[in-house]
Amino acid sequence: MNPRREETIFDEYDGESPVATELRRLYQNARRRKTDNAAGDNRSFLLTSSHRGEGKSTLSSYLAVTVAQFPRKKVLLVDADLRRPRVHKIFGVTNELGLKDCLAGGLDPMKVVKDTPLQNLHVITAGDHVPQPGRLFESDVLKEVIDKVSFYHDVVVIDSAPVLSVSDTLFLCPAVDTVLVVVLAGVTPRAIFRRTVDVLTDSGARIGGVVMNNVSRVLPYHYDYRYYGETRED
Repeated sequence: MNPRREETIFDEYDGESPVATELRRLYQNARRRKTDNAAGDNRSFLLTSSHRGEGKSTLSSYLAVTVAQFPRKKVLLVDADLRRPRVHKIFGVTNELGLKDCLAGGLDPMKVVKDTPLQNLHVITAGDHVPQPGRLFESDVLKEVIDKVSFYHDVVVIDSAPVLSVSDTLFLCPAVDTVLVVVLAGVTPRAIFRRTVDVLTDSGARIGGVVMNNVSRVLPYHYDYRYYGETRED
């Protein structure tokens, strides 16, 4: 008897679904949002949240797949949540050799890029577990890794650890063009969200907006973080 194949994101992704439609809107809005990126359009996007369980890994993955549907867009998804990595499970790829090996062992990041069923979408998984992963982010190697993968890809999406749980994400923020904060609609308290924004801003993050993850309807919404809880940005 053949073992049952684990389902991946490609078994359920629908490019014409409301989720894909909203994520295309999210990408276009975040891409054009003004930051201090002198190069023009934003090309690297980091998704994080206040705490775990708000859907950042799922939304990061769906965003990467959605953007990869655009013609001539070479997309890379990086799992930078070294404590609770999920990208390898979502995409059904091995977690051997990943971001951890680049940060700890000096491995060329292009050597750990993994293929997916989409020709122009690739992933870098977190890599096998390592004790005290937070220390790996406190290095100049981190920016070198992000800069190199950004050179070889049109769009880089990074799934990062929750902001208020650990400090890992704060070291990543200055290395990316824009940060998107995922909040669970009706669950994440406004005070917690504001604390998250303050922590990110203090770290030099360029916050491009907020993704309101509405689990009951499985539909993300894009908000300007300045009006969180008050106005939806169309």
